[in-house]
Amino acid sequence: MLTTLASVRANLRTRWHLFAGVFVAVALGVALVAGMGLGLAAAADPPPGKPQRFAAQPVVVMPHDTLTVEVDRGPHRAHDSKRIPHPQPVDKEILRELADLGTVHRDHLAPDAVGVDASAAAVREVVGDRVQVLTGAARRQADPGAERDAQAVVAVRAMLGTAGGVSAFVAVFVTASTFAFVVALRRREFGLLRLAGATPGHVRRQLVTEALAVGGAASATGCVLGSWGAPLLGRALIDNGIAPPWFTMSGTGTSPQWTSSTSSPSSTSWTPWSPTPSSTSWTDWTYWTSWPFQLAFWTGLFVAVAGAWAASRRAGRIGPVEALRDADVDTDVMPWSRRIVGAALLAMGLGLTVHTLWTDPSALLKRKTYTTQPMILITAAAALAPLLVRPVLRLVRLPGAVGLLVRANATASVRRTAAIAAPVLVTVALAGSLMGSAESVSAAKAQEASEQTQAQLIATGDDLRISRPVPGAAAVSQSASTAVFVREEGTALVRTEARAVSDPAALAATSRLPVVAGDIRRLDDRSIVVNEEWEHHRVGDRLTVWLGDGRRTTLRIAAVLARGTGDNGAYVTLPNAGAAPVDRIDVRLPPGASPSAVTGALRAATSGHDLRIHTAAAWLDATHPRVKPQTRQGMLLLLGIALTYTAISLAGTQLMAASVRDGELRALRRAGATRAQVRWMLAGEALVAVAAGTALGLAVIALNLGGLAAALGRLSPTGAGVLPGLGAGVVVPWGVVGGSVALCAVVAVGAGVLGAGWGRRNGAGSGG
Repeated sequence: MLTTLASVRANLRTRWHLFAGVFVAVALGVALVAGMGLGLAAAADPPPGKPQRFAAQPVVVMPHDTLTVEVDRGPHRAHDSKRIPHPQPVDKEILRELADLGTVHRDHLAPDAVGVDASAAAVREVVGDRVQVLTGAARRQADPGAERDAQAVVAVRAMLGTAGGVSAFVAVFVTASTFAFVVALRRREFGLLRLAGATPGHVRRQLVTEALAVGGAASATGCVLGSWGAPLLGRALIDNGIAPPWFTMSGTGTSPQWTSSTSSPSSTSWTPWSPTPSSTSWTDWTYWTSWPFQLAFWTGLFVAVAGAWAASRRAGRIGPVEALRDADVDTDVMPWSRRIVGAALLAMGLGLTVHTLWTDPSALLKRKTYTTQPMILITAAAALAPLLVRPVLRLVRLPGAVGLLVRANATASVRRTAAIAAPVLVTVALAGSLMGSAESVSAAKAQEASEQTQAQLIATGDDLRISRPVPGAAAVSQSASTAVFVREEGTALVRTEARAVSDPAALAATSRLPVVAGDIRRLDDRSIVVNEEWEHHRVGDRLTVWLGDGRRTTLRIAAVLARGTGDNGAYVTLPNAGAAPVDRIDVRLPPGASPSAVTGALRAATSGHDLRIHTAAAWLDATHPRVKPQTRQGMLLLLGIALTYTAISLAGTQLMAASVRDGELRALRRAGATRAQVRWMLAGEALVAVAAGTALGLAVIALNLGGLAAALGRLSPTGAGVLPGLGAGVVVPWGVVGGSVALCAVVAVGAGVLGAGWGRRNGAGSGG
């Protein structure tokens, strides 16, 4: 054991350049995981803030805003709850009882809650469990921005969770591939050890011990970097619109304090209190043992050891004489175990895509699916990279003597070429698959919305009302946003977004809904319009549903819509929407009508808050952008993580490769090659490897986006009276992919050329 430790210490001191890439990759991964963990911890327990609407009242009374129904959970019965969008106002009888206790304060703009000047105990004794009784910080739930803040926190959790998963995925890949390349470069060293009497177990223990030392130091460094970077990450999330303005990640282990930024009781703006240096807990042991740092540290150490363990198995199989007589041409570059794992992952990725496409094509359009499922195919391609690179290299034809050397070296040193191509493959595939899927789904949704709109003018606002007919309009349809709930298969309470309309005939005149059965004009107060995704979707069937205000009712199916991209929700009439205010008015113009004249007439006939009248094209652009800014920023964050890791991997691989190519480059210089020719050869090798990785990445993009295109094709409604639907196809983000490839090429070429001249030990960087 002491011999192993002494050997490890000597290797770390003399071969530090071989471990620098692993150290940086693990430290960066731990820093990211720690930062994401601190963000998730902050989002899991956000500051409650101070109440705004009823800040002066000690007690707030609200109706119950959740719907709870019994469902089956195996052999037992359980309860499933969902938040309802439009709770019914506090009952008048309860208001009379509260008035006997003290003054009741109402907000006429939002009459869903009241403040009471009475003790909480007295209020609870009177109302019992008929309504909610809120005190202290819980009164914030009655503010209009409470639901918006809750949704923002959920978005932050999803974003940080996805980013943490991508960070772990790329960190594992980079670390494992780096250790594998280190073993390939040190095979002659291990052959000498075996010749000197070392057993395979001794070689494996040496590699794992080196990984423990490097991984432990890198993980500790990463935790410190994560604590420093957490506030910067929080600010970046706010600046890019992903997190709400009040979100904070202090990185000091102390809970932030909050003060209102204005004395106005109607304001919902909050300003975080920044901890003073005296409140920083750098020396507090409990701070560093909190779960984000524990998770990050042990994840980093596990990744380092796991990567080294996988590589050590190959190192242990090196015989005493095998490495000494090994030629410069790489042979047996990929063990059968890796081939089997790669083939299994490829079959799994393709199988999942085909199965999902056949059973539920709409699932491929969901963000969770197109963010995570492509990882399987990307991992499979990266695992098979040494096997796939060689056929790609056979297609390369370069002119001149330098070109001949580039092709020969890239083909002969396929391990080095694959080590450069694999991270490029991962980055290109991630960039094209994630951004391409997001843009393709958004484009399909935008096209679907455009095809379903026949109105030329659309008014939006809050609590809109039309007091008189609109001159010059052929049809005017008023609608409100609401939701309906249904218990599917008896096991889950499912929420579906819905529109509540005032006149089904006007809805039919101002829209082109993809009706596959029934008639939208037969919708009335005792019926509902559903889509094909519902468990029961046969015209005439009766469904038990819960409306947006929590009422339970039974409605008949009047019409069925195609499933589409997922935005074809349900339709009910306004009486079945409870207190949902009208927030949209669609206006269809007759041929030859003046849009400006009708706009003026509509504005004069409509009352409400924040009234805005748009053309249909402007409204579609605002409500159905190609990609939502928050989504795009989140995708770019993931891509930035992948690019950072790729740059580290490329630079580390090139520097490690340069450290063992002294003899080869000296031979070239003695054979008459000039410095420029050697540099062009090194740059060409890097570019060929990057091109090979790009080609494989584009193949993975084609598979992922091909599955998405097939899903859009299957979801495209067909039949008489139904629009052709989702024929826009997929969108390939060539700009993002091209930028990623360019960055990879710059890093690979720069590290390859500069690394070969590092220290001026070979003639590539000196002498003439």
